[in-house]
Amino acid sequence: MAQFAVIGLGSFGATVATELVKLNHDVIGIDSIKRNVEDLSDQLTHAVIADASDEHVLEELNIQSCETVVVAIGEDIEASILCVLHLKNMGVPKIWVKAKTKAHSMILSHLHVDKIIHPEEDMGVRIAQALNYPMVSRYMALDDDHYIVKVEIPKHLNGIHLLGLINDMSHVKTILLKRGKDIIYEPDPTCPVQSKDILIVEGHIDQLKKLSVRFLPHEKTKT
Repeated sequence: MAQFAVIGLGSFGATVATELVKLNHDVIGIDSIKRNVEDLSDQLTHAVIADASDEHVLEELNIQSCETVVVAIGEDIEASILCVLHLKNMGVPKIWVKAKTKAHSMILSHLHVDKIIHPEEDMGVRIAQALNYPMVSRYMALDDDHYIVKVEIPKHLNGIHLLGLINDMSHVKTILLKRGKDIIYEPDPTCPVQSKDILIVEGHIDQLKKLSVRFLPHEKTKT
């Protein structure tokens, strides 16, 4: 169990804080808005109404004892930057910060925080990917060109062998196949898939795009 602090309990900060609690971590939630704190008071380890741009307040809350502090202050960029400066001066081990604008992000990069978060931008990318490739339920970028994706086998591909699905894609690898509650790691290429099977595959984005076309209902793939 680790101890975290989330400063700013708007929609993004509240989600981070409550999810950390679900993962059995201690979480201190801080916001200057009374209603935001009251809404989470029975869900977090501690929920405090406070001005996080005041270094003395942060010291009184013993924020420096937290392993990571997430600064999720929304509209007030000045307060966000002041808070980060105080946390750096206090020697907080790790600082993650939500960036509101490109200028905000640039300033944070010069402050050498551990991670700059762009929730709206990241969500926009995910929505665009979901619209472009509706068969991909989740994905993770390994770098600009390589991804791990989660796909569900549609009805028209029921019974096809994995080899028939990715036989001409040398840069696509099947990591696992999930069928019901069973998980098969690195399944045999001759294994026939079934409708509603889940595949986790890794590969170059160009070949993953080619693979995604085969999940469309009109595509006929040879076995």
